[in-house]
Amino acid sequence: MTLEHVVRPPGVASDHPPMAVLLHGLGADEMDLFGLAPFLDPRLVVVSVRAPHEAQPMGYSWFDIDWSEVPPRIDFAQVLESRGAILRFVEEAAEAHGADPSRVWLVGFSQGGSMATACALSRPEVLRGIVAHSGRITRGAVPALPVPALAGFPVLWQHGRADPVVPIAFGHEARTLLGGLGVRLDYREYPIGHEISEQSLRDLSGWLTRQVDEASSG
Repeated sequence: MTLEHVVRPPGVASDHPPMAVLLHGLGADEMDLFGLAPFLDPRLVVVSVRAPHEAQPMGYSWFDIDWSEVPPRIDFAQVLESRGAILRFVEEAAEAHGADPSRVWLVGFSQGGSMATACALSRPEVLRGIVAHSGRITRGAVPALPVPALAGFPVLWQHGRADPVVPIAFGHEARTLLGGLGVRLDYREYPIGHEISEQSLRDLSGWLTRQVDEASSG
């Protein structure tokens, strides 16, 4: 398969279970978000993925950031490369792990949240919804023309009001941009920094469960 990953099988027997794909942030790896797996709906296959680029001084990244520029410059060519890799991986992982390809959610933190959003804005028909926690929208990923499949597309956006890494202004920008694209946006802020809190994890887990319920009944 194209990307390194770890898997938590579903705790509920199913021929074709739904799947959540976890995308870590800058400098982390596939184990970083895997600790969330026990808190996620047991019906889900949970797949936590390693980004393709090595980051300095440690871990991996979905795209490089040039911190010498103000504001820091994102390598958008790598955003596109990683977006393609994730979308290919979703298809591969569904087949490899027997998941239902029509019930797949991306869950990303920080850079992973940015990548989850880029994937959704590019190919919403491949996904059932996304969670973006403490991320930002890379402007180049925003479609220039309306995308009909984005109408009603489920998005949970979570952000800390005291985030020193990806400031809350990026959350506000995402709320405006996504609202203009017609997605079904659940936007939530928390009194935290660049982290996942107990409350934001409860909200994330509950949102995913409701999504699985909705997809199962539909």
